[in-house]
Amino acid sequence: MKLSMQEDNIYEYAVIRLVPKVEREEFFNIGLIMFSKKKKYIRVEFYLCPDKFRLMHSKLDYEDIIRNLVSFQKVAHGDRDGGPIAALDIPERFRWLTAVRSAVIQTSRPHPGKSKDLDQTFGRLFEELVR
Repeated sequence: MKLSMQEDNIYEYAVIRLVPKVEREEFFNIGLIMFSKKKKYIRVEFYLCPDKFRLMHSKLDYEDIIRNLVSFQKVAHGDRDGGPIAALDIPERFRWLTAVRSAVIQTSRPHPGKSKDLDQTFGRLFEELVR
């Protein structure tokens, strides 16, 4: 009987942040993007709590932010509706999505890691960093 050892997969992840007033540089975590070049894996999930959003007292529109986050997902997943960036390969899409920008939706700098199960690791990080 041959035992198969599941190998560690190198991945990178970044936290998606909402920055209601860019000039104040205050933010809260609303999502996660993870990518593994070797596994050709990219995953984006977000959660924007409506109650927390209302507490910000900003002029941002909740539905506009959700639409932008869905567009972010489309680019990550390579959907045709995601525009020209969505047609790039996975590493290029990840780099574009995690590029430093001055906008209300930003990401942290990418962080590396190793995992035997990328989806399980994604779920754990999402719960720890976003929920």
